Amino acid sequence: MNNLTFQFFAGTAAKPFVKWVGGKGQLREVINEALPAEFRSQRELTYVEPFVGGGAVLFEMLKRYPNITKVVINDINDALIRTYKTVRDHLEPLIAKLQTLQNSYDALADHEQRKSFFLHQRETYNSFANDDIAHSALFIFLNKTCFNGLHRVNSKGKFNVPFGGYPNPNICDVQTLRGDSELLRRVEILTGDFEQTLDYAGAAAFYYLDPPYKPISQTASFNSYAKETFDDTAQIRLKDFCDALTRKESRWIMSNSDVRDNGAGDAFFDKLYSAYNIKRVFASRAVNSNGNKRGKISELLITNIAS
Repeated sequence: MNNLTFQFFAGTAAKPFVKWVGGKGQLREVINEALPAEFRSQRELTYVEPFVGGGAVLFEMLKRYPNITKVVINDINDALIRTYKTVRDHLEPLIAKLQTLQNSYDALADHEQRKSFFLHQRETYNSFANDDIAHSALFIFLNKTCFNGLHRVNSKGKFNVPFGGYPNPNICDVQTLRGDSELLRRVEILTGDFEQTLDYAGAAAFYYLDPPYKPISQTASFNSYAKETFDDTAQIRLKDFCDALTRKESRWIMSNSDVRDNGAGDAFFDKLYSAYNIKRVFASRAVNSNGNKRGKISELLITNIAS
């Protein structure tokens, strides 16, 4: 794998090419502050994200740290990973299809016409099997035009988020896509369970973990972005994974919901990660069916890095 150059990333337009619920753009500085003082000076660092999502932390880390020489990202969401690979490997055909979608959408005169167009594209997206470029173009189109940028699927794996109705969505963000494509050429992209990334652990590896959050109430779950659920059993399996990383001398930071201090009164994570450092930080909740419940909430940063 080629070495990443700080000069390139410092000036790049690379940033998330999709909106993603739970995206960590607002926590990038907090995560950066939690890193050990010697992080920048460690040579030939391997950076791994087992739950890459929208990639906000990924892009920021690569801009800041030229000593990251190997990058591995993974996600269980096959449609998302197909799109990452298409952005990396088939950029210009993807841009052409997105521009066609942008032009068609912008030419529609009113809300109902745009909604009808959205629903047709959603149906087409759910019928695709093998055409990665067309599928990825529709993945991005739906992300930019659906409600709140949610990616939610039903038990059959079909995308079912309703129309968002936004007036001027930037469906074909050419500058961002080109910056991201340049970056992703240097990244190993995996799809599947997070545990497969354990193969990259070691003393020179750093992991950032952003799993589907444990819901803080019965109505606050937004982790159905893949047809597989991420329940308490999966959260416990993730803790075992963190233990394995620690034994291999990898350093890691994980984000998760604060179920103790946000109404549930649940000490699940405080007990599960009692051997590690737990910090409570504040982040904005961007998605809630009740507008009055959007705002700053406590989240957890859990790490094996000494404070």
